[in-house]
Amino acid sequence: MKLNVKKIAVILAVVWGLYVLLIGWLGAAGWGNQFLINIFSVIYVGFSPTFIGGIIGGVWGALDGLIAGIVIANLYNHVFSRSSHHF
Repeated sequence: MKLNVKKIAVILAVVWGLYVLLIGWLGAAGWGNQFLINIFSVIYVGFSPTFIGGIIGGVWGALDGLIAGIVIANLYNHVFSRSSHHF
């Protein structure tokens, strides 16, 4: 069974983008995990625990999730399409 690359990519983009956005907004309210805020601030340019910083991080996170989804789904399809011939 092959994974639908576009669907996996979009799902991961939405989920990861919303996660990063939420971490930024929770940080702005004083509820965020400081470790995650520090990590995301290093990884995503413009991310900060503010309203706008959360949106910027969410966009970067969505792009990151999109790329990860493409890579993961293609890798899965490649590995399991080849190994299924051996079973």
